[in-house]
Amino acid sequence: MHDLIILTGASRGLGLAMARQLIAPGRPLLCLSRKTSPELAELAHAQRATVMQWSLDLLDGAGAAARLAQWLSQLDAPSLASATLINNAGMIPRIGPLQDCPPEELTAALRVGLEAPMLLTGAFLRATAAWVDGGWRGHRKVLNISSGLGRRAMAAQAPYCAAKAGLDHFTRCSALDEAGRPHGAKLVSLAPGVIDTDMQVQLRAGDPEAFPDLQRFVQLKQQGQLSSPDEAAARVLAFLNHPHFGQEPVADVRG
Repeated sequence: MHDLIILTGASRGLGLAMARQLIAPGRPLLCLSRKTSPELAELAHAQRATVMQWSLDLLDGAGAAARLAQWLSQLDAPSLASATLINNAGMIPRIGPLQDCPPEELTAALRVGLEAPMLLTGAFLRATAAWVDGGWRGHRKVLNISSGLGRRAMAAQAPYCAAKAGLDHFTRCSALDEAGRPHGAKLVSLAPGVIDTDMQVQLRAGDPEAFPDLQRFVQLKQQGQLSSPDEAAARVLAFLNHPHFGQEPVADVRG
């Protein structure tokens, strides 16, 4: 019996760190990213593990969801002990007031950060519910990687904050839906803490005139308060594997 993992945004940052830690024999891993990772392919070969990488752009969330649904429908469900979707991909558009954000960047942030996770989650729940209807009794989980900025407003970050707040709230709604179904899936939207990734670099490079909180992010780096991607990935995956996963649909890895 295998534990299937589907992970978006696996080519860098937290996603890449999670993918590296998830690679193992008997745990097929499907990665959805704009770019494939030679490192993941090499690790999979070395460990004789199954890693599939789809190169796609989550700006086309409907296309990604349709492809995922078709792929899931063709799997041998009885060979799987569990199936998990991790929606990790996200993006920060231009840092500054909403009126200064180019429309195409605003659209992209919401499509990648909110629309695509909703579409992929819908496709995942629909396809795996068909397995349940056919008698499959494995575990189903959806882990959405959120942010403290989905729960706390910040100037110059309206699109990113809105996407993460939407991620939290659709998780709450879908968790209620699944709780009312026999053998429903467990869903959690999890804030992973402050991580030293490219997004932090982007924030520290913001224009101080347009980004009042710039110095806070500079200090986080200077004071060593950022988790490494590997450290954050280990905490996130430990949370995913905790027996109480799903009891609270919106959570923070820091407690």
